[in-house]
Amino acid sequence: MTGHDAAYIERFLEMMAAESGAAINTLSAYRSDLEQAASLSNGPLCDSDRDSLQKLTSEWDDLKNSTVSRKSSALKRFFGFLVEEGFRDDDPSDALPRPGGSRNLPKILSHDEIESLFRTVESRLESESAKPNDVRLSALTELLYGSGLRASELVSLPRNSVVQDRPFLIIKGKGGKERLVPISDRARKAAEKWSDHVDEKSAFLFPSRTGHISRIRLFQIIKDLAKQAGINPKRLSPHVLRHAFATHLLEGGADLRALQTLLGHSDISTTQIYTHVDSKRLVELVNDRHPLSRKNLAR
Repeated sequence: MTGHDAAYIERFLEMMAAESGAAINTLSAYRSDLEQAASLSNGPLCDSDRDSLQKLTSEWDDLKNSTVSRKSSALKRFFGFLVEEGFRDDDPSDALPRPGGSRNLPKILSHDEIESLFRTVESRLESESAKPNDVRLSALTELLYGSGLRASELVSLPRNSVVQDRPFLIIKGKGGKERLVPISDRARKAAEKWSDHVDEKSAFLFPSRTGHISRIRLFQIIKDLAKQAGINPKRLSPHVLRHAFATHLLEGGADLRALQTLLGHSDISTTQIYTHVDSKRLVELVNDRHPLSRKNLAR
């Protein structure tokens, strides 16, 4: 197993522990499956393409369906993590076998639940006991849901990244690639208000004692907010807010290609993984917008 694989596996397990609250036994099983896959891979597992994965999984021919399903699930989540965090641009895991099951849809929040979250944030800001951390919470949630940033992109934002009267952020992703991310007036004002509490010498907008706040700390902050808003913490994470950003934009009529750019995906198929529009809306879309449907109604 390469050093790169070992480092990425550790970061993935760290994410699983923080975001999903995975049990020790679950984390141990993921570690075992991923390290075994890395040892069988011809080259770094993290750089595998579809052909490499198909060759790797040929070693599973004699295994039970339940075991294959578990190993596939571990690898799918691992590659999904690599894409989501910007460590690679494409997800080759569709080449993995899917015995007896299909890929689960991403978690999603309703508009009412989003409103509940922001009402909770606003009530904390308006409280007589409001603290600077409440201002930080407002900036974090506004930027996550309002711009669809990855957790790693959000926590590492430079202090000067939010500029008055500039309606976008410049995000630097994998390989030094930059993209422009529009930022709403509301999110910009929340970030500017928080920046007033940040030392001018700080390199980061969300500093900590050793640099910037960690992804784990961000997960904890968001899950604490979920409890206060009456939402099951297991259903909420920074990634869920990013997905809600994408889903709600699509529901509002956003173009999938534009959304691809906003999310920083190089491959449109990756964007489709992170966006889910319910079947009811799709049926309504066909009935309301298809030209033949309108002709039939007119008869």
